[in-house]
Amino acid sequence: MKAILALADGQVFHGLGFGADGDAVGEVVFNTSMTGYQEILTDPSYEGQLVAMTYPQIGNVGVNPEDIEARRPFMRGFIVKDYTAQPSNWRASQPLHEYMAAHGIVGIQGIDTRALVHHLRDHGAQDGVITTTAASAEEAVAKAKAAPGLVGQDLVKNVTCTEAYDWNQGMWQLTGGYKQRDGTSAAKRSRKGSFTAPKYFVVAYDFGIKYNILRNLAESGCQVRVVPASTPASAVLALKPDGIFLSNGPGDPDAVPYAKENVQQLIGKKPIFGICLGHQILGLALGGKTYKLKFGHHGGNQPVMDLTTRKVEITSQNHGFAVDTDSLIGAAQLTHVNLNDNTVEGLAHRELPIFSVQYHPESSPGPHDANYLFKRFTDLMAQHRGS
Repeated sequence: MKAILALADGQVFHGLGFGADGDAVGEVVFNTSMTGYQEILTDPSYEGQLVAMTYPQIGNVGVNPEDIEARRPFMRGFIVKDYTAQPSNWRASQPLHEYMAAHGIVGIQGIDTRALVHHLRDHGAQDGVITTTAASAEEAVAKAKAAPGLVGQDLVKNVTCTEAYDWNQGMWQLTGGYKQRDGTSAAKRSRKGSFTAPKYFVVAYDFGIKYNILRNLAESGCQVRVVPASTPASAVLALKPDGIFLSNGPGDPDAVPYAKENVQQLIGKKPIFGICLGHQILGLALGGKTYKLKFGHHGGNQPVMDLTTRKVEITSQNHGFAVDTDSLIGAAQLTHVNLNDNTVEGLAHRELPIFSVQYHPESSPGPHDANYLFKRFTDLMAQHRGS
């Protein structure tokens, strides 16, 4: 079926639809990762967005029930150059287009994604629509212009869990799937995997948390309780955790004031570790400000320097907002910086056991350079346990 991608500034691309039929409205961004489209598709941080992949061939490995990062995909729409409808991979359980159709995700293929990315890079991320129903390009552009935009929208409420739950799953093994807390794999195969017994109890705020973050916390020796984004700080402290984790999530951090208010009440009470949106919310809670980036950082190849070690990490990122470092002078110190544009990639409190990063150290789908941050968190909890 024919499909149209229209941007709010009037730019139009014609292609073929795949996945669900209908309209998908959201902010159009591009992702530069070469692998991991299923993890990208299921990352809750993409709620409210239409994602264009710069890597041209998508769909060739299909989808499977293990490489997911949330209970369902939250991305609004998918934009690719060449779609492969017949996957070839031993782990594939179905083609990508069937998975997208089952979850109502509209896709478009066959467009010049290089031209689209050049346009977004020059003019910035903007609202758009993927449509298989519009009768004309003019109608599609009108739908794009009517989109509400991300600024000021509370998208966290669309992705957070509704009830608290405990997490006991570890990392994936080739011979047995995901490990469980008792040491056996989820597939119950003959070969058992080692799994660190829990030493620390962590309460994780779910602003759109990725499963691999939870797996890394579990493998680092944490018993994790995941709570909804609106959980009061008093309820979190009543659980007597050793540490508090602030997760990734979608959209504008200023649109979730309840999260900032809760974190403000937790500062100084327990060690805190934040990732992505959690990093931005922590920045706001410390009295800082955030701002929207021109086209954001989305992909698995962003260079970041850890200023505490002077080492450079290649990182996975997915965000459209950033913390204004000047707004936190005196409250926090800059620990990581993006080497492409010098934006803030990490913060630490000058006195309290609190730190955060803008990027994703959980390495799903990769790279693995920043896994050390989970140990940094457990070391903080060990140093401040009982305080």
